[in-house]
Amino acid sequence: MKSRTRHPGQPAGVAGPPAGKLSLRDLRRLYEQRQPIVAVTAYDWITARLVDAVGIPLILVGDSLGMTVLGYRNTIPVTLEQSLHHTAAVVRGTRSALVIGDMPFLTYQVSAEEALRNAGRYLQEAGADGVKLEGGIRVAPTIHRLVAAGIPVLGHIGIQPQSVLADGGYRVHGRTAEEAEALKADARAVQEAGAFAVVLEGLPTALAGAITRELAIPTIGIGAGPQCSGQIQVIHDLLGLFEDFVPRHARRYAQLAQAIRDALAAYREDVLAGRFPSEEQSFQ
Repeated sequence: MKSRTRHPGQPAGVAGPPAGKLSLRDLRRLYEQRQPIVAVTAYDWITARLVDAVGIPLILVGDSLGMTVLGYRNTIPVTLEQSLHHTAAVVRGTRSALVIGDMPFLTYQVSAEEALRNAGRYLQEAGADGVKLEGGIRVAPTIHRLVAAGIPVLGHIGIQPQSVLADGGYRVHGRTAEEAEALKADARAVQEAGAFAVVLEGLPTALAGAITRELAIPTIGIGAGPQCSGQIQVIHDLLGLFEDFVPRHARRYAQLAQAIRDALAAYREDVLAGRFPSEEQSFQ
């Protein structure tokens, strides 16, 4: 790994990111050294800057932006242009972290050639370091096509949010022997197609551990237990920006929704009472 230095905006005492841009070789080195790979989602410049400042090596611009940023019911309405727009903003906010763009619904399922054109835009236009595709055996030929063209691919099996309608909702996958074997086959197919890592979402801990031990690429878990090579979470869940529902796999590390409300309420009251702006915020 490259030497670590302080990053602008980095709190004192917090290990900063490596000096310079991380590469897939750096991520592979973490895996080979059995260091857990930390990943998180981000969707804008300022959030990406904060994530990068504390040395998190992998940022996913998830299609979860449909629900966290755009207010959609699920990820399916997210368009390629929306995803590229947010990915480019995250790239501008990072100096070190690898940034992966999450390809939206129907941007890679129609054909491998269309997937190649769309994936290429993440690298050319948004400056991303790679893309993520949902699916196992069925998308393996597409993963192979992208990797052969020089586009790094992060796989994704288990719960696949883009298939939530067909799947009848969100549920843990792999609880039956048949499903578990199918997921193992999906993981092998993603690896053989050339993916540099695979997200395991919504799997029993024992199954995720078995897949992790079988593969020679990192597994990044979300709701898949502690035996994966790394973990990824939606940043809004970590920061407590959603109050109505906390997924079982998430842990709140802050309560920012309440803090934001308190700050806005205080600002409103100061304006109404004539306390803001004061001389300190005014020009003479």
